This record gives sequence, structure tokens and C-alpha cells, in this order.
Amino acid sequence: MNQARFLLCALVPACAGFLTAHSELLAQNPKPAFHWPDGKRVAVSLSFDDARLSQMDVGLPLFDRYGAKVTFVVNPPNMQKRLEAWKTAVAHGHEIGNHTTTHPCSGNFAWSRDNALENYTPAMIEQQMDGANAEILRLVGVKAVTFAYPCGQKFIGRGEAAQSYVPLVARRFLVGRGFRDEAANDPLFCDLSQVYGVESDGMSFDQMKAAVVAASQQGSWLVFAGHEIGVSGSQTTLVSSLEQFLKYAQDPANGVWLGTVEKVATYIRAQRGDK
Repeated sequence: MNQARFLLCALVPACAGFLTAHSELLAQNPKPAFHWPDGKRVAVSLSFDDARLSQMDVGLPLFDRYGAKVTFVVNPPNMQKRLEAWKTAVAHGHEIGNHTTTHPCSGNFAWSRDNALENYTPAMIEQQMDGANAEILRLVGVKAVTFAYPCGQKFIGRGEAAQSYVPLVARRFLVGRGFRDEAANDPLFCDLSQVYGVESDGMSFDQMKAAVVAASQQGSWLVFAGHEIGVSGSQTTLVSSLEQFLKYAQDPANGVWLGTVEKVATYIRAQRGDK
């Protein structure tokens, strides 16, 4: 029950019995506890899309310096521009996820007009995912088990023929991650095929910290999603913010478990007893 409804009921005597019954129900059926490893209070994953050059040129040395493992969700053609670096990223324990082969999005974006999800069939989006997985395996020798929806968009087709391709993601991957979502993920409830991804591009450290603290209060899983890694610019997660965040996450007093998308999701499945 939300706060507004509680306030309304407080003003209406007829609601008094309902409030009492609701409180007793909560007491009898408290929310089950979810325990992160080693007494941590929140799980956080850093993820980056598109295999941008700055992820290898700037991000990889930074993450390795702090011993942080992150998830790079890639379009395979872009990987070939820094292929040896991507092989190094895999060797250093970073996760490689699937972001399709050609990054189809809505045709409302002019750059995607000839590759618009509105014109896709299930077979076409399956080919995008399966083709990317085959190329990732060929290029760096790993099977991608997590996926990020290009532009965070989960539908193909138009009008009455439009359909979600979440089920197709669910059949192939442990995780399907969104983008520009509004919240962290409840580990007991979240649909791993539709995990919320919170944009980290342009965030200050204070903003990142505030998001982590809010997630910590609920014992949630916060998945950051960014693109470029640098000092400024469009679609850029700031180096200064990342470095301060990594220091913050390493302080045991802050109760942060920093893990790849795959690692955290695997833990959640095990704790929930998912089949």
C-alpha cells in the first residue's frame, strides 16, 4: 500500500479496520530476507555497451588497476578494432555479453531507419543474437550468457503485430539488461530476462553514490549501463566518477559487492532456487 493511500485512509474512519488488518498481514508475512555474500548490503554491476574504443583504451587499465571486474556488452564488428585488447579483457576476468550484431533500434532514430525494430520478425532478431554469439566465441573464445537490449528496446514489429522479444532472450541468456530504467532490481522478484539498467553516462560520483545508497537500503542489485569512458562528451561515463566509485566500493564499510552481471545473476538464481 502506498503512502498516499495510507494518508487517505487515516482520514476516513471506515478504513481503520483495513489498516489494522493490513498491518497484521505484514507482520505475519514479512518480506523474505535476501542475503548478499559476506554480509554485503547491495550488489552493483558496471556494464558498458557497443564495444566502444574508449572501453579498452581508457576503461580496461582503470578497472584492472582497481581489480574490478565489469561487463562489456558488445557488437562483434566493433571488437575487431581492438581485438587484442578484448582478448586481454577476457583473460583478466571481465565479462563479455551480447548486444546483437548490428544494434537494431527503432526507426525513429534516423541512424537506425534501415535497421528498424519496427520492421523486424522474430527470425531476424534471433539471427542478430545468435550471429553475435557465434562471432564472440570465434573472436575471443567465450560464450556470452548475458544480453543487453539495444537502446533498451524490447519490441519488434508494428501495431497489432508488435511483440516482445523478451521470451527469445530468456531462451538464450541468463540475463537480458535494459537501459535508462528507473530503479535497482529486487533480487527476490526481478525477472532476469528484463533486468533494469540505470544509465551511468554523465553521472557525477555523488549521483552514483546516491543510487548505490538507495539500493543498499533495499538490499537491491544496481546495474549501471554506460557507453564511452572518458573525461567528457556525449554518452560518456566519467573517469573521475568511476575512479571515486571504485574506491567507494572497495571500502568494506560501504557494504558493496561489485560483480559482473553474470556473477551476480548466477548468485541470485542459486539463492532463489531458480530452475
